[in-house]
Amino acid sequence: MPVISMFYGIIVMMYYFDNKKHHLPHIHVKYQDDEAVFSLKDAIIIEGKIANNKRKLVEAWIEIHRDELMANWELAINGEKIFSIDPLK
Repeated sequence: MPVISMFYGIIVMMYYFDNKKHHLPHIHVKYQDDEAVFSLKDAIIIEGKIANNKRKLVEAWIEIHRDELMANWELAINGEKIFSIDPLK
């Protein structure tokens, strides 16, 4: 599972061929022992949990990088190499 970004202790990942379970574009996020899956469309958690302050950071990052994330999603579901995305600064 490729890591596409890391910021403030948050690891953001996107799996290849990962459009079967959730049926919508999403990312996997890990922070310490918490894990969550965020929808790219509206930046909401669709599975799991993460600390509220970290959730807000991920939501902001998705808003800033939505176009890049969607481009990566198209690559990932087709098994093509995805690219890194700048962290939240």
